[in-house]
Amino acid sequence: MKEMESTEKRQHVKALEKETLILSLLVSALSAVICMQIISRIGITPNTSIIGALIAMSLARMPFQAMHKFRSLDRQNLVQTMTSGAGFAAANCTLLAVAIFYAYGDLSLVIPMLLGSGLATLIGMHLVYRLFDSELFPATGTWPPGIATAQALIAGDEGGRKGKHLLLGVFLGALGSSKLFTFPALGIAGLPMAGVGIAFIANVYAMLALAIGLLVRGYFHHIAPWAGPILAGIGFENVTDLGKTYIPHGVMIGAGAISLVQAMVIIFRHRKPSAPAGEEAAEQYTVSPETVKKTLSAHIVLFALGAVVLAVMSGIWTEMPMEKLVIWVLWCTFSAIVAPILVGLSAMHSGWFPGFAVTIIFLSLGVFMGFPPHALILLTGYVASTGPCFADMGYDLKTGWIVRGRGSDPAYEMDGRRQQVISELIGAFIAVGVTALLMNMHFKLDMVPPVSKVFAATVKAGLNPEILRQLVIASVFGAALQFAGGAKKALGILFATGLLIRNPIYGVGLLVALLIRLPLEKNFKPELEIYGGGLVAGDGIYGFVNALIRSFL
Repeated sequence: MKEMESTEKRQHVKALEKETLILSLLVSALSAVICMQIISRIGITPNTSIIGALIAMSLARMPFQAMHKFRSLDRQNLVQTMTSGAGFAAANCTLLAVAIFYAYGDLSLVIPMLLGSGLATLIGMHLVYRLFDSELFPATGTWPPGIATAQALIAGDEGGRKGKHLLLGVFLGALGSSKLFTFPALGIAGLPMAGVGIAFIANVYAMLALAIGLLVRGYFHHIAPWAGPILAGIGFENVTDLGKTYIPHGVMIGAGAISLVQAMVIIFRHRKPSAPAGEEAAEQYTVSPETVKKTLSAHIVLFALGAVVLAVMSGIWTEMPMEKLVIWVLWCTFSAIVAPILVGLSAMHSGWFPGFAVTIIFLSLGVFMGFPPHALILLTGYVASTGPCFADMGYDLKTGWIVRGRGSDPAYEMDGRRQQVISELIGAFIAVGVTALLMNMHFKLDMVPPVSKVFAATVKAGLNPEILRQLVIASVFGAALQFAGGAKKALGILFATGLLIRNPIYGVGLLVALLIRLPLEKNFKPELEIYGGGLVAGDGIYGFVNALIRSFL
């Protein structure tokens, strides 16, 4: 009898269970509408994972019998996963992709772009599901927003001392991000509480590299007098603002190239079945290197088929000779498999996903390959849709992994992941549907993501040899830094991510947080993780509410 009860307790909630599915669909559709509104007005998408978790927790506490089921953390995790997936996919993938054609001034291929973006989003989601808890993307990796969401769910369920710590962290995160700490003279609009929280959780070396990158980009005009001659010596004249150059993108190309080599080494190297006597056993993963190889091979084929379908639906195969079309399909496939891996590595280590920056690299190189404008826009929308939801689902899977006991029951963990990917994929379908319904309204009101306008402007600008020169020269430094740090520190990737983001105060916050963390980590690591999760959650809640209010004003 006890064995039967124990077995029943380990039955994971199903994503397609009627009550869970209906509620998730309703909340996810609302999330998609709101996130489309926010990215169009503000240019960013808030942390939808933590918002989805708070919605699920709130539903569980409604005084209705039907809502009692939602006190289950697994059920809350599924609602949160679909809500997050729908919001992220609608804003960062489908709307962003179709809006490139609007910004370009030609709506003739909007429907093929919407369907192609949806395909890329679904494949990217499935890719991270199949790679999660491999040596390449371990479940023990940081995935900071995933930890923050899990801490919120667990503390809300358990209460007590842990709940108090989390609530205090949430309060401080929201307070620090608010207008109370806005100093226009210093260029500070709220303190970087999410950065402080992530620095309490993530790899110290990765955070330091990100912080330095942010500071170099943000304060380069102060160091330009002595850095300028150095840059001039390697071919960069009169650089006073890195944001007006392609140096950050070049650093990312070099770091990304070495990162891919390091990833291939991890995948294809031969490991001994057990550690020698006296040494620690190697970390156990639920996804083997053989499975990783098969997964990457299968998804390369899927991305290639998606590119072919996109070419046929759009009719661009008639705009290019056959050899050029083959090159376009190959470049689309290569870009689509590399982009989510680079975005995922950055997201896992730092909580940031440089989806825009990575996409503009492949777009810029596509320009040099001589593809016509329509083909370039389709390439851009397709590739841009692969990374954001890869990162988002990585966060959600990390949340689920913690909630389910950190892999203590492998069968239960694997079933939980299967249910999560079902929820996430349904979220993507919701995103495509909501975008199809609302995109014309967004176009009529000129409400489109600012990033889409940048992509369209890049296509219109056309060939510029100076861009290629900058990319090649800067890539050498990125490659050297990534090689020196190794795969697990990701110094090159994170430094490049910092260079691509203009947010120096975030870099200052990271450094301050690291200085606080180092003396406390030995004796207070669990508390730091809880407070870190609370700070990220508080920052996310304030950012969501603030962005929502601003988007409707």
